[in-house]
Amino acid sequence: MECRVLSIQSHVVRGYVGNKSASFPLQVLGFEVDSINSVQFSNHTGYSHWKGQVLTADELHVLYEGIKLNNVHHYDYVLTGYTRDTSFLEMVVDIVQELKRANPNLVYVCDPVLGDHGSMVRKLLFYRFLMRIFERFMCVMDLLHAMGPDTVVITSSDLPSRLGDRFLVSLGSQRHVRPDGSRTTQRVRIEVPKVDAVFVGTGDLFAAMLLAWTHHYPNDLKTACEKTFSVMHHVIQRTISYAHELAGPGRRPSPPQLELRMVQSKADIEDPAIVTEATVIS
Repeated sequence: MECRVLSIQSHVVRGYVGNKSASFPLQVLGFEVDSINSVQFSNHTGYSHWKGQVLTADELHVLYEGIKLNNVHHYDYVLTGYTRDTSFLEMVVDIVQELKRANPNLVYVCDPVLGDHGSMVRKLLFYRFLMRIFERFMCVMDLLHAMGPDTVVITSSDLPSRLGDRFLVSLGSQRHVRPDGSRTTQRVRIEVPKVDAVFVGTGDLFAAMLLAWTHHYPNDLKTACEKTFSVMHHVIQRTISYAHELAGPGRRPSPPQLELRMVQSKADIEDPAIVTEATVIS
């Protein structure tokens, strides 16, 4: 049965971020993807120069109304990423709520795009409350479960890794409802090797892969996370190897050289060799 995703994210002409990072991998895994570009830039903003346009909330509404008028607005998933302002995000909420009324089984996958290495992207009031309690990771995941999401993944934390300081700790939690109505929760921990480079678009790829693999393994967060993190490992390793080859000995790769090697990683996206194992915790 066809599975269709509405992806509302940024777009770049050159490189891979936002919808450019999400659409191809999802399509490779058999999903139909309808994309709305929240911004359209020449390239990501890590380059020395960039140009482009920003989609307003009203323009988003016009695009969605066009889809509705043709009665082709049935979706199984909505995926969102980078959003520049609150009014746009409020329109996204309205769209998701309407789609959810049409299909109660619709799943909303939200990448809040909070930042990395202590650096924050432009924050919205919708997300700010999370930052004050991020140190208590288990409590945060329980809090988010209580707000509605059945699956929560924290991609990197400052928890000490059992494998040493060259690894990040990622955490996942998935809530299930038993046939008798009671709830059970599976939690996993993943140790992820650090890579000495700044990548852009990896979070967008991660969110898309988590959507895909939780779809294929809806009651097995361990396997879904192992597949997702292993895809990330293969894409990043292929990218950093190619970037160092372009940069030459002793030189740090530039942003253009560090663009994700997405097409070259097609086989790994489709069937990743598991190189990152998840541990089930209580």
